[in-house]
Amino acid sequence: MVLFQTEHSSRSERKRRDSFGMFDGYDSCSEDTSSSSSSDESEEEVAPLPSSLPIIKNNGQVYTYPDGKSGMATCEMCGMVGVRDAFYSKTKRFCSVSCSRSYSSNSKKASILARLQGKPPTKKAKVLQKQPLVAKLAAYAQYQATLQNQAKTKTAVPVEGFSWGNYINSNSFTAAPVTCFKHAPMGTCWGDISEGVRVEVPNTDCSLPTKVFWIAGIVKLAGYNALLRYEGFENDSSLDFWCNVCGSDIHPVGWCAASGKPLVPPRTIQHKYTNWKAFLVKRLTGAKTLPPDFSQKVSESMQYPVKPSMRVEVVDKTHLCRTRVAIVDSVIGGRLRLVYEESEDKTDDFWCHMYSPLIHHIGWSRSIGHRFKRSDITKKQDGHFDAPPHLFAKVKEVDTSGEWFKEGMKLEAIDPLNLSAICVATIRKVLADGYLMIGIDGSEAADGSDWFCYHATSPSIFPVGFCEINMIELTPPRGYAKLPFKWFDYLREMDSIAAPVKLFNKEVPNHGFHVGMKLEAVDLMEPRLVCVATVTRIIHRLLRIHFDGWEDEYDQWVDCESPDLYPVGWCQLTGYQLQPPAPQTSRDSQSSSSKQKKKAKSQQYKGHKKMTSLQLKEELLDGEEYSFLQGASDQESNGSASYYIKQEP
Repeated sequence: MVLFQTEHSSRSERKRRDSFGMFDGYDSCSEDTSSSSSSDESEEEVAPLPSSLPIIKNNGQVYTYPDGKSGMATCEMCGMVGVRDAFYSKTKRFCSVSCSRSYSSNSKKASILARLQGKPPTKKAKVLQKQPLVAKLAAYAQYQATLQNQAKTKTAVPVEGFSWGNYINSNSFTAAPVTCFKHAPMGTCWGDISEGVRVEVPNTDCSLPTKVFWIAGIVKLAGYNALLRYEGFENDSSLDFWCNVCGSDIHPVGWCAASGKPLVPPRTIQHKYTNWKAFLVKRLTGAKTLPPDFSQKVSESMQYPVKPSMRVEVVDKTHLCRTRVAIVDSVIGGRLRLVYEESEDKTDDFWCHMYSPLIHHIGWSRSIGHRFKRSDITKKQDGHFDAPPHLFAKVKEVDTSGEWFKEGMKLEAIDPLNLSAICVATIRKVLADGYLMIGIDGSEAADGSDWFCYHATSPSIFPVGFCEINMIELTPPRGYAKLPFKWFDYLREMDSIAAPVKLFNKEVPNHGFHVGMKLEAVDLMEPRLVCVATVTRIIHRLLRIHFDGWEDEYDQWVDCESPDLYPVGWCQLTGYQLQPPAPQTSRDSQSSSSKQKKKAKSQQYKGHKKMTSLQLKEELLDGEEYSFLQGASDQESNGSASYYIKQEP
């Protein structure tokens, strides 16, 4: 019996809706199916490097050796000539992590690269570069010119599609909950959204000419995404579908009735019940749904105070030791595309989140004594205005009046040019308000242009011994011969002291991350890219982020509260382009390759062998200056804990 006919008058339709917004019946005619397709975006294939490269000056020396001979090598990405032993990767083909990744991206025909939606950069984003910068940038410029000349003859390569839902389902992955990301939309007001929550969603299993809705329950949550099942399907998962909970088509139960929208049961199960109203009353009694103001909260959480045309200070990506003035060009999900003020064609850009520690208000550098590159532009351009100081992330106030950091003190720090490594480092300059200039031992430029600014409370700096007690491989200074590396020997040789442990940030929030969780993470070596990623290690508040499909050597150490981490579905919600995992030939070969890469990496860094805590304790107690407290394991990730070397008075 057909209880609903499309030719009925609107008055008749209104009468037949009940308190659930339902029609008394549904259409039984066959449903027309349609499919939609979208054209894939693509990038032009990048040509290989020319076989011959110009002679390049490196730190005042001119190298004329052919590639691979006499201990010299030429980076296959940027053309930098240098000592082969100092080059990156097992094959010594690249001068840095960034060049290795960039070259790999190109050689794989840009399968994981896609242009950002909105206002993308007009060229491939540059990455933080290692010294010598002048030589490297000159060679890179020539290389780019060669690519431009050959670009017209190259064929566009399509970008492969990616579905988080299929990825999660096919591999039984778990995604980090939205509540782990306080800086993301709804991160602080996600509430009790969980499995079992009911919502009203469009009914796609229906042949009616108008858009109708039905009630569905959340079967599984993955970040913002939810696997939904229509009410009435019980254990039948044949029509389950993934949907972004914050999307415009998801509503709390009761929305249809309030909006005058029809609730119509799916055609597949229309025969199961004769009284659908009674069925819904029974099923929904005591069930949870979204808050009535959920969509309003989503909208409010996606309003960003930083606006285009604002002027800010941001790190100079070619000289890490200083900042430059940049203009906010676009804002996507709180992420900013910043164009350096002197860039006339707007191609010299940098990407970061508005809460990134790399971005500050105008005048910040002068206030703390940080180096700053003055702009050649004498006055502000029309429409540009300084961003108010209160918009930027606040650092914790510190008391510098007592014992404090001093120049020359040693510590361990995440290398800003190789985020997979925690390195031996030195405090090179103490600035105001708790800021420090840090240099990585063994790879610093003579002029200090690669010193990096960390705040004293930064989760990216650690006391001497942090890596050993937490079983992390510490990267010794480049060229240091006495391996395995031992801090006591090194401090004596350098006639230096370790920074006091009590000055470091020991706060460990209850962040909620667990090993194996999926998320979307910024590739900080190419910060315009947001990629599919996995948490592979947790050391208190420190997370090891692995980019799916890539080798372990591209992993990054990131703080649990980093604004460069996002829930699954963030890119879809904000309109940002998500980079899918790099393609793999097979899961078996991927596993085999991963084991080989881990072994190669261990050999590459040539760090000290990992020691048990007992061995470590016995060795260090011989120095009569330190005592150790056992660190937390990967699973003991939350809550405060003592995991630093503790100095005895």
